[in-house]
Amino acid sequence: MISFLISIASLILGYLIYGKVVERIFGPDGRQTPALAHPDGVDYIAMPTWKVFMIQFLNIAGTGPIFGAIMGAWFGPASFLWIVFGCIFAGSVHDYLSGMMSLRNDGAGLPELIGKYLGNTMRIIMLVFSLFLLLMVGAVFVFSPAAIMSGIGSHSPVLPEFLGNIVLWFVVIFVYYLIATLLPIDKIIGKIYPVFAIALIFMAIGLFVALLIKLPSIPEVWDISNMDSWMSSQSQNGTDLLGVKDYLKANTLFPAMFITIACGAISGFHATQSPLMARCLKSEKLGRPVFYGSMITEGFVALVWAAVSSWFFYSGGWREVLPPETLNEFMAQSANADGKTLIQYFNPPLVVRFVCTGWLGVFGGILAMLGVVAAPITSGDTALRSARLIIAEFFKFDQKPILKRLMVAIPMFVTVLLLLIWQISYPNGFNVLWQYFGWSNQTLSVFTLWTITIFLYKYKKCYWITLIPAIFMTVVSATFIIQQIIS
Repeated sequence: MISFLISIASLILGYLIYGKVVERIFGPDGRQTPALAHPDGVDYIAMPTWKVFMIQFLNIAGTGPIFGAIMGAWFGPASFLWIVFGCIFAGSVHDYLSGMMSLRNDGAGLPELIGKYLGNTMRIIMLVFSLFLLLMVGAVFVFSPAAIMSGIGSHSPVLPEFLGNIVLWFVVIFVYYLIATLLPIDKIIGKIYPVFAIALIFMAIGLFVALLIKLPSIPEVWDISNMDSWMSSQSQNGTDLLGVKDYLKANTLFPAMFITIACGAISGFHATQSPLMARCLKSEKLGRPVFYGSMITEGFVALVWAAVSSWFFYSGGWREVLPPETLNEFMAQSANADGKTLIQYFNPPLVVRFVCTGWLGVFGGILAMLGVVAAPITSGDTALRSARLIIAEFFKFDQKPILKRLMVAIPMFVTVLLLLIWQISYPNGFNVLWQYFGWSNQTLSVFTLWTITIFLYKYKKCYWITLIPAIFMTVVSATFIIQQIIS
């Protein structure tokens, strides 16, 4: 695990050294923050720094650094390099500076910031683009937790049978979304988010300790060009159980890996979330620990899961943690001509469940459930809250009266409901929506990075820190969508 441990150390040094460099380039000062300048009791509320950090971390994380890192492991140890360099030099810079720009612009949302520095046309384009992304997040993160909870209800000897109804869970999650979107940020989000964030961090730390105790042999960075021996180790009787070779034929490392691993490296979605916490900070000088620090923490979670999934897929870890009946079922179907490979059979939620339960016991199973159920729900509600604020900001709607919040929220929820109905009725709806979510997510980071670059250039600051990531992510997003169109 040499590459993994060096990667962890690099993230820490990245925060201590490069994070300080970025902070000095921006130059936070003692001016009054929006939360103190004009608190409204709904969205502009000064909160304790530790709580703001936890909310920001859960807002940007959700299941992203877990699922993305698990799927990113299929590209081999190159995922370690992307998480480290992407997190330090792109993602953390993107999150910190978008948050600080919001602070300097009275807590403005992303479309308003883009409009100010790239023009009104781009403002309108980004309004539509941001809302499309945020509403997709709401739709995607209703479906997966509802499906999981309905499965538990239908198979549990303890829970009532009616809890297996997926429509019931859709309704429950939608009602929660509506309440969390409308109520003041300190009433629900400010109270439950820190608890879920702590659980997510604790799960990552528990797995990190388990990795240190087990010290499994996993592919190193210097194995990138020679992964054949690792792949062949998961073959049996001439059958490729792993399935990575076929996967890489359809998904080339560039640009697919940089789209697959978004959270944990860089994610445009984060720039829609940073303004939420920019409205709650007491001082500009808290920006580095909150914005840059929460992204580094997310990078840590992603690295842990990248290492765990490397062990699961390449080192035969699946044989160790799978229950005997599941192991036998997989091996039996793999012998068929149309049998599924490891990466087809064991999707990210299953990897999370089996590893957490196998390594951390019953408590690990509870943490895994929080990861695959609670985390996407909390990403969905803040996405819709951001969408409400972006629409209200564009049309100059005062959000203090509850009726005006409802005027904005109801059309949003109708749109999310229609997206949800479409992905349920269309056989491949979820996968299609997820692919476009991944591309639009990284494309949004491109526009954010270019906006920050113009901001830094305008105020005669070192703009190279965002210009280079902006060029790189532009090439990634453009290449990916061209590949999709050609194929």
